[in-house]
Amino acid sequence: MAKLSAVCRWALLIAACGLGFGRGRAQGTAESAVPEVTIAPKSSAAVSARVIDAASEPAISAEEKLQLIRQHIKYVFVLFQENRSFDFYFGSYPGADGLYAGPNGPYAQGQVARFTQTIVNTDGTLGKVTPFRIPATVTDAAGKTVPLYPADIASVNHSHVAMVRKIALDANGVAQNSEYALTEEGVTLVGGKLSNVPTLERKQFGELVMSHVDCDTVPFLWRYADRFTLFDHFMDTIVGPSTPNAIAMIAGQGGETQWMLHPDAAATGGIGVGATVPMLSDPQPYWGSALDTAAQLKQPQALHTFGGVSKNLTFASLPLSFMGSAIKKTTARDYDPAFDLPDVQEDIEKIAGHGVSAVNWGWYQQGYDREKNDPDAKATHDGYVAHHNAPQYFGYVANNPLASTHLHGLSDFFRDLAAKRLPASGVFYVRGGYGNIEGWKPQDPNPRLATVFNGNDDHPGYSDSQVSEALLAEEINAIAASPYWSQSAIIITYDESDGEYDHARPKIRSQDAAGLPLEQGPRIPALVISPYAVAHGVSHVPTEHSSVIKFVDEVFTLIPLADLPDEERGREIGKEKFGQEHLGPADDKVPGVGDMSSAFDVLRLEGKRAPLDAAYAIIPKTEIDAFPHDQGRGCRVLGITPTDSGLPNPVPSDFNPRPDSTPGIPTAGGWTP
Repeated sequence: MAKLSAVCRWALLIAACGLGFGRGRAQGTAESAVPEVTIAPKSSAAVSARVIDAASEPAISAEEKLQLIRQHIKYVFVLFQENRSFDFYFGSYPGADGLYAGPNGPYAQGQVARFTQTIVNTDGTLGKVTPFRIPATVTDAAGKTVPLYPADIASVNHSHVAMVRKIALDANGVAQNSEYALTEEGVTLVGGKLSNVPTLERKQFGELVMSHVDCDTVPFLWRYADRFTLFDHFMDTIVGPSTPNAIAMIAGQGGETQWMLHPDAAATGGIGVGATVPMLSDPQPYWGSALDTAAQLKQPQALHTFGGVSKNLTFASLPLSFMGSAIKKTTARDYDPAFDLPDVQEDIEKIAGHGVSAVNWGWYQQGYDREKNDPDAKATHDGYVAHHNAPQYFGYVANNPLASTHLHGLSDFFRDLAAKRLPASGVFYVRGGYGNIEGWKPQDPNPRLATVFNGNDDHPGYSDSQVSEALLAEEINAIAASPYWSQSAIIITYDESDGEYDHARPKIRSQDAAGLPLEQGPRIPALVISPYAVAHGVSHVPTEHSSVIKFVDEVFTLIPLADLPDEERGREIGKEKFGQEHLGPADDKVPGVGDMSSAFDVLRLEGKRAPLDAAYAIIPKTEIDAFPHDQGRGCRVLGITPTDSGLPNPVPSDFNPRPDSTPGIPTAGGWTP
């Protein structure tokens, strides 16, 4: 098929799928009119590179568009991954607000220097580190080629306090994102004086936090971004680690309204038994822990536990809203309503009177129950990461036989799709974990690392990027091969950034009990795949976890969590007593939080353009199982030129992507201290 030239594709912009042109700020560029969605400058040969301009896009209202979406979308699949920043995966993606280019066009050469960070050398002198791409190989001091295996990297510091330091608010409360490297080194620099001198390992962590990869390392992710719609202003919710942001995916908050209703529960950063709210750390869920002595329902716990134990969470979430008109019947089966339901009594009444039937839903997470690779009929829970299972934190789910039946293992997802067991509509979350049920091995031949980086949920430190995108491909293939594809919206997103650098500045709207920034956190990847998606689209709409909730609210006509009375009461307390206007879920009442509807093509919704065929989403099994994917030449295979092509790549001379598991400096003879 004929393709438009890159220049032409840069010049043509599409309106926001019928919502018209909006104004937005691409971080690091001047304020200017930017459409909410643009066509990426490289389009795939598999679909005609038609570009919609403002004149050809139908002028319909947002509500009219939502009506069309409701007619076509009956299934929302949330493929929920772990711990990557947007810049780490898509910082050089054409058409996105990245490190080297923005929605208005390429930055001036060398503009990435604006993102340079101070770093302290091991001799105590000061240096600089600029964002750089992790290469497949480096040359050691002897001139020998050394493979780096960029799909396997260490996890960097993403605790609440560390993330607060990394985003570095100025005196006006504006994030500067200027302390990523120093925070990783564990060094403070005040008035030119150093608190300490870093070790080589800590310096290498300071370098690692500024690195990124591209389509050679994650070609499947870039293929999905190219063929469907990538969101380049999707932020995580809580400035901090995984658990609060996993909870935010279904609740839009980390427990702020529970904190307001019970001020004695306020967290000041502590963890341990009875970890407090709002959630700022990674405690294990109360349900299934040693504190849970109830005999009726015993939730599984991870084999690898840390971080203490959470409180029972008692604020509203989508699983509560999903109960719909059956909510009183469902909550009546709760084994301990006085413990599980005290903070949602008015919510229950409002949901019950809303007149919307129960919404089918499921949370599929690796290791929750028996997986296909378990050696016998009993579940080992070997790959289970309990602190990633958001519904398990809520007693009205985990302690209720009618609600907890919605929790499943990862193998169940593939079985249910293959057997066509899903109901007529619903919302389904899918997560991986430690290890992988397919037996995939990372490319690095080091036999010890084959058991370290074989996770599939994309969490640095134990997951391999290609193993993780292989899981996504298997999940998407299963949906595309099922009867559900024609009515589906697949959302790929992450819980938080792992503390990896991202240049986009989060807009802080609330503080924790210690006065530290609470919401919102750094930018993370998000994509929408659907038969009705904009092909080759990049959405610039400001979005976050609450945007996924808002989209679910809209598709299934649910009351926004922010509009439920108990959550409104908590928000009012926050406003009146603490001067915080926006505590709680942001699926309504919080300005600047869009939904995911910009990903949908009005002409496809109206039947004036053919829906995207299932085959367009499928990656052949032979490609999935062949590591490295696309033989490590994904950019060439996809025909995409990253925006840093031809620019210098300032890899530090002592760079090591895994300072903790392969310490030292890479050499042909091994890692040399």
